[in-house]
Amino acid sequence: MSTDPPPGQPPEDDPFLKKPPPDQPPPAGGSPYDRPPGGGPGDPYGGGGAVPPPPYDPYGGGGGYGPPDPLSGMPPLADFGKRLVARIIDALIIAVPLALIQLPFGNRFAVDRDEDASDVFVESYSGSGLLWTLIAIVAFIGYDTLMVKSSGQTVGKKLLKLRVAMLNDGSNPDTNASLMRATVLWLPALLCCPCIWEIVLAITILVDKPYKQGLHDKAGKTVVVTAA
Repeated sequence: MSTDPPPGQPPEDDPFLKKPPPDQPPPAGGSPYDRPPGGGPGDPYGGGGAVPPPPYDPYGGGGGYGPPDPLSGMPPLADFGKRLVARIIDALIIAVPLALIQLPFGNRFAVDRDEDASDVFVESYSGSGLLWTLIAIVAFIGYDTLMVKSSGQTVGKKLLKLRVAMLNDGSNPDTNASLMRATVLWLPALLCCPCIWEIVLAITILVDKPYKQGLHDKAGKTVVVTAA
């Protein structure tokens, strides 16, 4: 007796008729995007089907694979002109009282025509000249450090509606950051070359991209932004 199936019917072991049990998981090696609707364990996107990767963000704003922009959500960066005016105001606030206090003791910058540059340098950093230099260093650096630490604003920055902020999170600089920033800002100018140093700082602010950081900002890891 023949065991062949009736004509017109496929054999029972036909692989096209076999179906996996209802609860059997899909075979290994399938596409990682073959997820059931609604996602499942290990699905970071919480959705089904093929999930496209986030778009590439060439500016690193956090929308793609780049690191988040530290200035995201912060006010706009300060205009260079306003920063310059604020700096002049702060310098006058310290320099004018120091000059008035120094008047009764004589002007150490009064130089005889017969003196050369080396004589001026020696007089400036010896005796009373050294004392006044140290007083000026303490006054300028102390003023800037205390004001920036307390509110992120010196008097000049308050008048121009500017604020110093930490680059990483926009908070007010702490003592270390404020001191480092103030030291790089004022110390070279007070010791030897005020005009040259101010030009150097101005150039670094103008050419730095994208945060407009001068050397003092980089030292303190800060930026200057507009304030409400």
